[in-house]
Amino acid sequence: MPKNILKYLGVALFAISLNATETYTVDDLILKSLENSPDIHLSKLKYDASQSRYDTAFAGYLPELNFNGSAGRVSQAGTFNLPDVDGNIIKGQLSLKQIIYDFGKTGGNSDSQKFASSSFSMQNFQNISNKRKNVKTAYYGVLKSLALIEVQKENVKLNEAQLYRSQKYFEAGIRTKIDVSDAKVRLIQAKLDLKTAEYNLKLAYAALDKVVGFTAIENEYKVYAQELKLDSLYESLSIYELNLHDSIIFAYENRFDIKKEQSLIESSQADIRTVSSEYYPSFYFTANYLYQNAQDDALQVYIPQKQWSANLNLDWNLYQGGSTSARKQEKVINTQISNEELQNTKLLIKANTTNAFINLHKSKDTVELAQSLVFVSNEKFDQASKRYEHGLSDYIELQESRQGYIDSKATLVVDYYDYYIAIADLDNAIGK
Repeated sequence: MPKNILKYLGVALFAISLNATETYTVDDLILKSLENSPDIHLSKLKYDASQSRYDTAFAGYLPELNFNGSAGRVSQAGTFNLPDVDGNIIKGQLSLKQIIYDFGKTGGNSDSQKFASSSFSMQNFQNISNKRKNVKTAYYGVLKSLALIEVQKENVKLNEAQLYRSQKYFEAGIRTKIDVSDAKVRLIQAKLDLKTAEYNLKLAYAALDKVVGFTAIENEYKVYAQELKLDSLYESLSIYELNLHDSIIFAYENRFDIKKEQSLIESSQADIRTVSSEYYPSFYFTANYLYQNAQDDALQVYIPQKQWSANLNLDWNLYQGGSTSARKQEKVINTQISNEELQNTKLLIKANTTNAFINLHKSKDTVELAQSLVFVSNEKFDQASKRYEHGLSDYIELQESRQGYIDSKATLVVDYYDYYIAIADLDNAIGK
């Protein structure tokens, strides 16, 4: 019997483990988003394609080797008293071409593709940084919804207690029927608020699913959430180490958008070198080896069996109707555009960093005041409850103080998680 119990217990535990709901931390969700998100996959594929273009351009430094083979029949009329010939022939030719010097054409093209590939790499990293911020924002949105549900549950309990008390006072003849009716209305409204908070949680999870890349119709998971201690939330806030000046400097040094624009500038400069090289010749080496096998002995008189050549070559386009100058001017303008784009990006990053920094400290101060408001609202609600019990105030004052207390707690929860969303925004703004 004990063995059977242990067996069934083991099966039950195994079944429970299979159906257990997974719990994800914010770091887990970020990793999942990098695995699942199509936008991250697309940016990675664009970078891979740019690497292939660079490999193609770099191949210009390497020798080009070609082979051509053919088999056929040759017929030729005799000349100079030689007989007519007709027969089969097999031919194979091997050719080699190696660039020696082209005044920067190959190097410029290779560098242009290398820096262009670097810009795609920086864009990919920026997309990953944006994804981290979006996941954190959605994650804290879920935590915010969970905490607001707890606030609304407390609201329902307070209204249930008030309805019970109002009914007892009415039965004792201390209070009127209107107090009971109002307590019922307030309770129904509290239940509606709770239901709304529960639906908001589902919406928050749906937003998190989208940003993480969960495509399943039903995702059975939860997010890791610590219990909030509302009386010490402000003291528990993480302190941001950088001031505004250092944040902007950090952003200029680390934002991938800036590195992307710098790579595009270098790519444009390499394009100028590529076009400028068209004013000069290209030197290259070629070699050919030809082998032919004619089945007719007479045919071999006309067609040599082996033949080779080795040459140093110069190609120089002396005039193209001014197209080289026009293309060079275009590349110069593109470089100027890239420089202006870099300055514009820096201005945008400075503005975003400043806004995020100000919003972070605004959120921090708001949490401090919101926490104080909860404390004072709780005192007011407690005093109003006692005044109501002793007949010193009416029901409206009691309900207003209760609603003020609940609203202050909800505000504190929202402000607390908005602070961490503000940290995520500032981290993203400076490239941290």
